[in-house]
Amino acid sequence: MLLNLHKIVKTYRVSLGGNPLGTKTREGDSRTPEETYRINWRNAKSAYHLSLHLSYSNSQDRSQALVQGVSPGGNIMIHGIKNGLGWFGIVHHLWDWTDGCIAVTNRQIREIWHAVPNGTIVDLRT
Repeated sequence: MLLNLHKIVKTYRVSLGGNPLGTKTREGDSRTPEETYRINWRNAKSAYHLSLHLSYSNSQDRSQALVQGVSPGGNIMIHGIKNGLGWFGIVHHLWDWTDGCIAVTNRQIREIWHAVPNGTIVDLRT
């Protein structure tokens, strides 16, 4: 959901990582991180119709991964549907299919893209 001054502006049905229970602990676990991050850059030429990069992994994520002897991973995005498969958007929310990203429809990512600037706080909770 998008909030402005703690008021709900818009809600979205999303798809998360294919292994959605529990927070991301390492690269390749197909989980979506659960924490507070920021949108720190955007990719207009993404393979998944626009993408907003989240500041994962932060120092806490990296420290936990170091203790476990694994890579925390990275490149967690809010994005649309894979280019060329926009029709998939009507059913994408029926299962969690990303590698740890947050997916919305192409129309929705365009809306979010224009509504939120870089630096916007994103609080991820399942």
